[in-house]
Amino acid sequence: MSKNYIFSSESVGEGHPDKVCDTISDAVLDACLAQDPYSRVACETYAKSNLVVVGGEITTKAKLDFNAIARQAIRGIGYTHEDDVFHAERVLILNAITSQSPDIAQGVDARKADGKETAEQGAGDQGLMFGYACNETPELMPAPIMYAHQLGRNLTKIRKAGKVKWLRPDAKSQVSVRYENDQPVEITNVVISTQHSADVEHETIKDFCIEEVIKKTLPKALLTKETKYLINPTGRFVVGGPQGDTGLTGRKIIVDSYGGMGRHGGGAFSGKDPSKVDRSAAYMGRYVAKNIVAAGLATSAEIQFAYAIGYPDPVSVCVNTFGTGVVSDEDIERAVCQVFSFKPAHIIKQLNLLRPIYSKTTNYGHFGKNDPDITWEKTDKAEALRKAAGKSASAVAATTLKKAATLFNGRGSRPSARPQVSA
Repeated sequence: MSKNYIFSSESVGEGHPDKVCDTISDAVLDACLAQDPYSRVACETYAKSNLVVVGGEITTKAKLDFNAIARQAIRGIGYTHEDDVFHAERVLILNAITSQSPDIAQGVDARKADGKETAEQGAGDQGLMFGYACNETPELMPAPIMYAHQLGRNLTKIRKAGKVKWLRPDAKSQVSVRYENDQPVEITNVVISTQHSADVEHETIKDFCIEEVIKKTLPKALLTKETKYLINPTGRFVVGGPQGDTGLTGRKIIVDSYGGMGRHGGGAFSGKDPSKVDRSAAYMGRYVAKNIVAAGLATSAEIQFAYAIGYPDPVSVCVNTFGTGVVSDEDIERAVCQVFSFKPAHIIKQLNLLRPIYSKTTNYGHFGKNDPDITWEKTDKAEALRKAAGKSASAVAATTLKKAATLFNGRGSRPSARPQVSA
């Protein structure tokens, strides 16, 4: 990819139909873990018009009212207006939950079983997972997705505070960032589509979103006279949420991860307990990648794991710094494997994942959040990684400064850190 380009990422609000389903699924997961930390949960939700179907495979000692959990989740989102077709108190909820397959359970459980190679806890599924980090924002996340999330979060904060009566729960945001030499230099386009009541004028919505949301959220240095604002570009957005579109759990995997920057293995997060490596290994990947960047070993880092169902060790681990590393990718990979363990049971222990924390992850990205419960955002292994890679903090700083001088003096440019997404 060229070093000079425009990259766009989107986020969606809590009332988006797919996020409604993610929210219900994670609420069910948290309710299970609150009573039984060893619950096995794969909860999927479907929503359309005034119908919600909560299904999946759940094995737990918890005693739960799934209908009540779903209604409370919908209520928390804000579907409580009298004119809502999809309304927390009136929605029809169908329960299609069964227990986990015993064939899967024997592979995941830490016990011996016929045909199973070890008695260790195995991965809950086969598949590949990616983790990513870069130095574009304080959160060590790509700029476009962080800005899109910030817009959505602040729009929701205003709505839930009751300050703007015409705002409704469904919303989407999108930010396009222009890069020069792989560094963000300008926001070229901002899109906000927000559901609203029928009695508000489009100009009111446009002025509010630009002046009260965009300009008070995004970095002023990146907004220019040329920045284009597209607010409710269809002209009207009254019918929204599951009334206007069908929702499904797990259909916003790029919103949930890195906004298309870096790659994605295709597995969704919400509604899955941490025995499912789709979720826990993706969190571990973020933890590792963020610590690589925080250690100064690279300005951009991606790690991939792959697992076989029922088997404890990953079948592969791959680190890629896209040419930004101060040591070779092979050296970083060796350091990573020395500092971290990627067995599912060890991931769960290292990140303390058997807790009802997952509703905090559902909206505005699973990564880049500053919350002590979001343990995969810690950078507590940065020094250990530096030592394992044979680099002191001062040596890393010196190498980084040398690379920066080469870049900004025009004697070279940072190799592209923008791989294409694989879904």
